[in-house]
Amino acid sequence: MVTKKTFLCILPIWSLTTLALANGTVNPTPYIPAQCYTNPVSDNGQVANPCYVCHTQSIKPNFLNDSDVQTSFSFTEPALNNHWTNYFKGFSERAQQISHKAILDYVRENNLIDQQGNNQLAHYIEKNIDQYDSNQNGRWDGYLPDIYYQFDEEGFDLRPDGSETGWRSFAYYPFPGAFMPTNGSSDDVIIRLPSPFRTDAHGQPSRHIYKTNLAIIEALIKQQDVPITPTDEKTLDVDLDKDGKLDIAHIVRYDWAPLEGRFMSYVGQAKQLLASKKLHLAAGLYPEGTEFIHSVRYLDINQQQTVSMAPRMKELRYARKTHWMNYYQLEQIAAKELKERHDFPDRTKQIIGSVESGVSIPQGWVYQGFIENAQGNLRPQTLEEHAFCTGCHSGIGVTIDTTFAFKRKLNSDHFQQGWYHWSQKGLQGVVEPRRQSDGEYEYSFYLKQNPTGDEYRSNQEVKQKFYHPDGSPKTEAFTALHTDISELLLPSAERALALNKAYKALVEEQSFTQGRESILVDGDVVFESVELDQETGIKEAINFF
Repeated sequence: MVTKKTFLCILPIWSLTTLALANGTVNPTPYIPAQCYTNPVSDNGQVANPCYVCHTQSIKPNFLNDSDVQTSFSFTEPALNNHWTNYFKGFSERAQQISHKAILDYVRENNLIDQQGNNQLAHYIEKNIDQYDSNQNGRWDGYLPDIYYQFDEEGFDLRPDGSETGWRSFAYYPFPGAFMPTNGSSDDVIIRLPSPFRTDAHGQPSRHIYKTNLAIIEALIKQQDVPITPTDEKTLDVDLDKDGKLDIAHIVRYDWAPLEGRFMSYVGQAKQLLASKKLHLAAGLYPEGTEFIHSVRYLDINQQQTVSMAPRMKELRYARKTHWMNYYQLEQIAAKELKERHDFPDRTKQIIGSVESGVSIPQGWVYQGFIENAQGNLRPQTLEEHAFCTGCHSGIGVTIDTTFAFKRKLNSDHFQQGWYHWSQKGLQGVVEPRRQSDGEYEYSFYLKQNPTGDEYRSNQEVKQKFYHPDGSPKTEAFTALHTDISELLLPSAERALALNKAYKALVEEQSFTQGRESILVDGDVVFESVELDQETGIKEAINFF
């Protein structure tokens, strides 16, 4: 395990075709998120710690152990000034000009799929290819959105003609902090495995094969057993439950320890490719070709004044694993990163990528994003806007193979075995998860470290709901949270409207390179600049897991 104090802001320097962000950009270090400039210490001396959920003791094969970042601002010199200037000007004046009706009408419009079922973003890209064809070869070489958000009773996405796209939605515990809807956005995550995982040994499409392979990968990512519907192992020629015989399996048994001669396998055509070493398998890693779609959305309000996911997307994010990196290679990436920091302490990160192809990270992934233009239509992000992705997805201790959500997928004892979209069933009634290390309730533990429930110490609605004015916890609120995570995660209708309006004002200004959140933050909470290795005020690092 490599321990490094500055993984947040010092990421690998790539050669090949790179673009130095320091030249001609608004922010020379856009991969350091605005949250990392927050002052954790309030005026009364109370210290919050929202940092531990990202910067933590990592789980192998993530070797980026960066828990020390909790206690100091260990930035490179160009990052000492906070370039996320939107957090100092706010958008309250413009937001106040937007009526409740206008904002609700706006967020209820679907800016991805039109009423005829057509993918508007794909059409927009093809229509405006000259504007986004960065390599000037006359075609779009990035991800062309091919998802329709029409999910069946098993979470599979369907085209207008009823055929399957390969995308499958899953429900998960939202990551503490910015991705809780109470802090401005609802979101979803959908996974797709490449064709060999969706076909049988003869190359014929098979939903059963696909579901089984997804369960196998869930077991590998979570590193735990995964219940499945009764499955005849003889037809698959794989002992899924590891009982030493081929019969009916009710579980995918996690049992992977190659140094001890214990292996796992995919099924179908993927099994054959694994045997011929054209595909790979390891705990904590996805197979090459794995894709994710992640939409970030506004908040809607129903007739009962309950907040839910809105049809309109703020962003559509895409990821694809382009090549395999084994444990040794991943550890070398971490070691190289540490050496880079030592040898070139003031060098900013350089990025491989473009507006057309997104950005590549050394762990073998491509990340690409689409964001609203001033008219509310989704458009490809610029290279600088894309660079925002790289900080969280390649440089922090909490990720599993650079991702967040799938390890947090709801287990098989939930609705549709956890394979559903939030439009099919919301957050209400989902029981609070517990931490792996000590069994404490996860969100409750987070609130104890960070009473406002956001990175900016600004969500007073959460603080007032869970704490008395003297700082003592409201027992009844925490008890309710244990059995229903929406008690924390969903804001009031009033707050949802304010968050929507603030972000809509940001969209109209198109200043995403200066900040891209629903900004309802007091300016004095975020530092305009910090000193090199300045202490944060947090005295002891906490482990997330």
